[in-house]
Amino acid sequence: MEGMMERLREGDIVQHFKREMVEDKEHSMEYLYIIEAIAMHTETGDKLVVYRALYKNEEKNVYFNAFARPYDMFMAEVDHEKYPNIKQKYRFEKFEC
Repeated sequence: MEGMMERLREGDIVQHFKREMVEDKEHSMEYLYIIEAIAMHTETGDKLVVYRALYKNEEKNVYFNAFARPYDMFMAEVDHEKYPNIKQKYRFEKFEC
């Protein structure tokens, strides 16, 4: 588990796998996020990833929002049975421009 964090670190710009569905990726920041922190839930001790959207999308109510997701879910592989056309291996991967 600890080795997974070597793949992504605080400060990294990451893309969610749904970015593959964005038509004009060259001119869109949609589904791009920055990892702000690796946090610990105060009650349960669960590890969380805190990340912020680098875009706004009024239809989806996203205005550079901050999100928190369980660490294991953030680092998980894409469910390729549910999303068979997605090529990205992990739910979030480092963005390479």
